[in-house]
Amino acid sequence: MSTYQLVRAKDPQDLARRAAETIATTIDLALDQRDRAQIALSGGSTPAQAYSLLGHQHLPWDRVDVLLGDERWVAADDSSSNARMLRHTLFSDGLPGAQASFHPVPTVELASAEASAEAFSDLVTRVCAGSPPAFDLMLLGLGDDGHTASLFPGTEAPLVQDRWTTIGRGKGLDRITLTAPVLSAARQVVFLVSGEGKRQALRRLLDPMESPDR
Repeated sequence: MSTYQLVRAKDPQDLARRAAETIATTIDLALDQRDRAQIALSGGSTPAQAYSLLGHQHLPWDRVDVLLGDERWVAADDSSSNARMLRHTLFSDGLPGAQASFHPVPTVELASAEASAEAFSDLVTRVCAGSPPAFDLMLLGLGDDGHTASLFPGTEAPLVQDRWTTIGRGKGLDRITLTAPVLSAARQVVFLVSGEGKRQALRRLLDPMESPDR
């Protein structure tokens, strides 16, 4: 049975600090038990400040594999690319975090979103052991509509159980995303939620009477 702890931050700066500390602690604990640690990070504006703080942490970054939970099917230098955001925060030149091994989602260098999803699945399988692959940390966001990663309610993506990746279609862009089995297999899952617009989505997420489909 899964359990969760709800932690309230006093402001966005406190949220970023707590998130960075949680990720750093998880990496340390994982490396005490295994040669390498694998973490999957989310995109969006909320975690960017946390990643900048995390990048300054003096950790054994050369033993850490970093992947994304989802990515828009755009070029790596596109302003909406999650990989681009990570390169400007966690992996900024000169920061300790830049020593980590980053495995970005293959996107428009391939012929289609379907090809990208397949290539990302192969990548995840190579980097992360288990069936489904088990990350040490899965950092997730929460959309106003209740979606996480790119598993949008009312689409086929949240229902995919037989693959590690799929295509999430929402808000006008194809997205490559990890599927629910992989999100749930992580040793620790953290939702980072900020903003007045997320209150209703969080309330519904925690309501045991809420429809899982919704």
